[in-house]
Amino acid sequence: MARTKEFDPDAALQSALEMFWRRGYEATSMSDLVEHLGIGRASIYATFGNKHELYLKALERYQQGCDGPLLRELSQPGPALPAVRSVVRRFAAEAAAEERRLRGCFVTNTAAELAPHDPAAARRVELGWDQMETLLRSALVRAQAQGELAADRDPLTLSRMLLVLMQGLRVVGKASADPARVRDAAEQALALLD
Repeated sequence: MARTKEFDPDAALQSALEMFWRRGYEATSMSDLVEHLGIGRASIYATFGNKHELYLKALERYQQGCDGPLLRELSQPGPALPAVRSVVRRFAAEAAAEERRLRGCFVTNTAAELAPHDPAAARRVELGWDQMETLLRSALVRAQAQGELAADRDPLTLSRMLLVLMQGLRVVGKASADPARVRDAAEQALALLD
């Protein structure tokens, strides 16, 4: 007779996400996860797989939580350029906010810690960045079609520049206690959209 799960897998995944996000992959042991999640090692393996698989599932969950709001913000009807500006400014504000600053962005953290030597993590990071670039490019194409963005501007290269800027804001924001550094960089980049 099969036993029923005595824990909520969804809540456990969220707890694992928070631990990995706060501590990183390498600094989080299986023992840490067992203690933090309050479930046995065998249950973790049976439900999520090994530590690496659990990490990738946590990363995917994080990305899903970010993609929806970003999609809604960048695809709302009406002027598109204000939405792009708002997204970049929000990234800068989050990067400079004390609570968020110390954690950084889970995707950016993964890019720095795992992507150089972990193909599965690199693929997840690239998928997230591709999605963000596509959303930004679509909004910039719309802005151009609506006359908000000059016709001689290339939405693809601008979206790539903004993606790199936004990820860089997260890295610098995590390491710097000077919020003006990220705000000034964001505003300078946004000036390229004028």
